[in-house]
Amino acid sequence: MKHDKQVTLAITGASGAPYALTLLKSLVNADYQVYVLISSAAKVVFATEENIKIPARPEDAAAFFAEHCDAKPDQIKVFGKEEWFSPVASGSAAPAKMVVCPCSTGTLSAISIGASDNLIERAADVVLKERGQLILVPREMPLSSIHLENMLKLSQMGATIMPAAPGFYHNPKTIDDLVDFVVARILDHLGIEQSLVARWGYHTKKHAEE
Repeated sequence: MKHDKQVTLAITGASGAPYALTLLKSLVNADYQVYVLISSAAKVVFATEENIKIPARPEDAAAFFAEHCDAKPDQIKVFGKEEWFSPVASGSAAPAKMVVCPCSTGTLSAISIGASDNLIERAADVVLKERGQLILVPREMPLSSIHLENMLKLSQMGATIMPAAPGFYHNPKTIDDLVDFVVARILDHLGIEQSLVARWGYHTKKHAEE
C-alpha cells in the first residue's frame, strides 16, 4: 500500500458512531489503508448508538471492522491505546493524514496541549509536528469557552476543525443522508473522490431547473 494511500482514523467518545462507520467504509472503498485507533469511551458509544460491541483485542477489532466494511486483508489495522511501536506513533512512519471522528472535547483538549498520554493523542501530535493534515470532528453542544479556545488554538496550529453539523441543502430524507453530508465534507478535505452528496451548485442548480 502506497504511503499516500494511508490514513489514520481515531474514534473517540463523543456521540457520532454512524459518522465513524460511514467514514471508515468510504475510506476502504477508496482503497485506502486505514489505521484505526478507538478509545474505551468510543466503544461504549458504539454499543449505545449502534448496538455494536467492538472486540477488546486490536486484532479481533480489526477483523470485525474488515468484515463490516468488506475490506481487503490488512487494509484495516487497529492499534491499542498503548501500542507505542505502531507506525502512527512516529513521524518516520505515520500517515500524513489523520481524522478524529467523532472527536470528544476531552481529546480535543489533550491534543491542544500535546498531552500524548495515549496513542490517539500521540498520533495527532505526530501529524501536527510533521505538518501533516489533521481533521477534528467535534460533536458537542453547547460549546464552552474552553472548547472554543482549544479549537482556535488547534486551528492556528494547522488543524482543520469540522464540527459534525450537517447541512440541509441536499434535501435529506433520512438520518443516513445527514451522516453522509458530514462524511462527504471530510472526504472532500482529504482530497478523496466521493459520491455521497453533490457539492453546492450542482445539486441546487438541478432543483432550480426543475
